[in-house]
Amino acid sequence: MEGNKKSKVVIIGGGIVGCAIAWELAKYQLDVTLVEKQPDLAMETTKANSAILHAGFAARPGTLKARYNVRGLALYRQWEAALGLEIEYVGSLVVARQAAEKEKLAELLAWGEANGVPDLELLDREAVLALEPALSPEIAGALWAPGAAVIWPFGAALAFAENAVANGARVMTDCEVRSIAIAAGRVAGVETSRGFLPADVVVNAAGVWADDISRMAGDDSFTITPRKGEYVLFDRAASGKVRHIIFPIPTAVSKGILISTTVHGNMFIGPNAQPAAGKDDTATTEAGMAEVIAGAQKLMPDLPLGKAIVEFAGLRAGSDRGDFIIGNSAAVDGLVQAAGIESPGLTAAPAIAERIGELLCERWPNLKKRADHIPDNPKTVRFSKLSAAEQAALIEQNPLYGRVICRCELITEGEIIAAINRPCGARTVDGVKRRAGTGLGRCQGGFCGPRVVLILARELGVPVTAIVKDAAGSSLFMDKLPGHCEVLKP
Repeated sequence: MEGNKKSKVVIIGGGIVGCAIAWELAKYQLDVTLVEKQPDLAMETTKANSAILHAGFAARPGTLKARYNVRGLALYRQWEAALGLEIEYVGSLVVARQAAEKEKLAELLAWGEANGVPDLELLDREAVLALEPALSPEIAGALWAPGAAVIWPFGAALAFAENAVANGARVMTDCEVRSIAIAAGRVAGVETSRGFLPADVVVNAAGVWADDISRMAGDDSFTITPRKGEYVLFDRAASGKVRHIIFPIPTAVSKGILISTTVHGNMFIGPNAQPAAGKDDTATTEAGMAEVIAGAQKLMPDLPLGKAIVEFAGLRAGSDRGDFIIGNSAAVDGLVQAAGIESPGLTAAPAIAERIGELLCERWPNLKKRADHIPDNPKTVRFSKLSAAEQAALIEQNPLYGRVICRCELITEGEIIAAINRPCGARTVDGVKRRAGTGLGRCQGGFCGPRVVLILARELGVPVTAIVKDAAGSSLFMDKLPGHCEVLKP
């Protein structure tokens, strides 16, 4: 860096890893821009995963996965209050269904101890069933990890991004990378669908697309092969069936089909692990659902299948390295890789970001932290979690908090407006859903969806027909009579 001129860093990818990197780099005197091709953040792998902060015993000691898992979990604990993260430390059980599988539990215990995971314990059958009475009575034992947690992944990515913006970073959605400019063997900038962005460093956090981005810059040193995982989510009426995160014995490619609670009080089962037809293949299949259900029933025979409310699938960005790919590209000066981020990538994200910050400090020894860094995010109002007196006071201050839009989840118009107008605010129906919670209940948006569309149109100053469900092209309405789609008056 020369004088007071800030070095320019462009981060490609707005998932949990890219957002965490933006958050970390915004602590420094840098010009930081994050670009994401989707209309919103966290719309790919971060949107559809198991939402678990792993304790750190499942990664082989000595790997980057092991190192960043344990450090990442510590960083979530350190920053959860300041950033307003939704985390519940419910603990996890890896269940052996027969005596022969208990050898694997002992191996996982040894791995966890080598990785520095505290408070691990082997439990017998009676102790496991005391924790989870609905599990199969045939189980032989389990590994208990009380430090494991469930988290709202989108909320975490958004919290990182919002704090980055508060500290001067830019977040550009609907911004697809088309090429990376190289001059004299060094990164010079990124050509996007929204124009050219000069860059001294490009950080590649593009998930399943990371190998494509790397090849754009001239580095073909790794390949990403997406694996698909399918899930079933249950209504909160089934939440009492499970209290913790329940894993089977892991396989070579997956932690297995698990059963878990969520921070929103639902239960889910999944994922399986199947080859994806492509990097945008997130379709659920009949065979996949049968596999997920059968796998979960091995752990909990009496699954409440009648309370299932939605099926979904996500992709894992598995690399041919078998581990995270973190560091400076050996082929291109100024290209930094944060690739091959599969499980435990959600847990590892803040630790990966911390390492990227260290790499840039090594690159620019005079790089300094911002003296005016803002560590805290503003509190988010959750009307349903307030006391009656607090609700009344809020409605007195702003009557729109007294207008319930989503009946299933008790979400008010005031919360929806806040979700739209906050930094990195919602621009789509599902964007409101992920921020405010509309449509997460049993009716899955059947009642509130049209009202959310009208509020979005009003707040954004666009016609109803411009509002999409989620991704580009997912239009909900067609204006057959131009000028006749009115917006909801506040």
